[in-house]
Amino acid sequence: MEKEAEDFLLSKGFPIIESKIFSDDKEAYVYARKLGFPVVLKITGKLHKSDLHGVKINVHEEDFFSDFFYLKKLTKKVMVQKHIEGKQIILGIKKDPTFGHVIIFGLGGIFVETLKDLSFRVCPLEKNDVEEMIREIKGYEILLGTRGENPVDINKIKLLLLKLSKLAKKYKNLEELDINPLIVNEREAKVVDARIVFS
Repeated sequence: MEKEAEDFLLSKGFPIIESKIFSDDKEAYVYARKLGFPVVLKITGKLHKSDLHGVKINVHEEDFFSDFFYLKKLTKKVMVQKHIEGKQIILGIKKDPTFGHVIIFGLGGIFVETLKDLSFRVCPLEKNDVEEMIREIKGYEILLGTRGENPVDINKIKLLLLKLSKLAKKYKNLEELDINPLIVNEREAKVVDARIVFS
């Protein structure tokens, strides 16, 4: 469950985007106004969000109720999440039967499986490993800012990769952790979606 994964990461000091789950549309609307429009709406549970069109991004106030009710038909509860602009990154941990915990980094979002622009390192990670991981993906220049866009805060990504390595060392029974996406801009980095599996 996404919320459980995010709660776990929050307890470990990861920056999680503000969100809350609602079944009541009026309570959800009050929270959305508190966050500030536009917001993001998502279905909850184990359903595959992108396959079901279960994510509504950039939801403005005038579309809030219609989008909320559309998602409510797919699931009993809907997550209201703060909207943040930035580049989408994937970070993760996978437990390999041969090498043990492996850290994953790359460009994230819905195209991660198509682009496969990823780098891998076996734990534990040192600072130079993190530097190499970030620089070796094909999309590195996108993070530096292209066509007049601002560069993202790469230092925040580095710190989170080192944090993941420490997490893998501490939790030997951690089988898999996917943070996709982590949204990063020039000021902040926030975990927007996460999934975790323990053995």
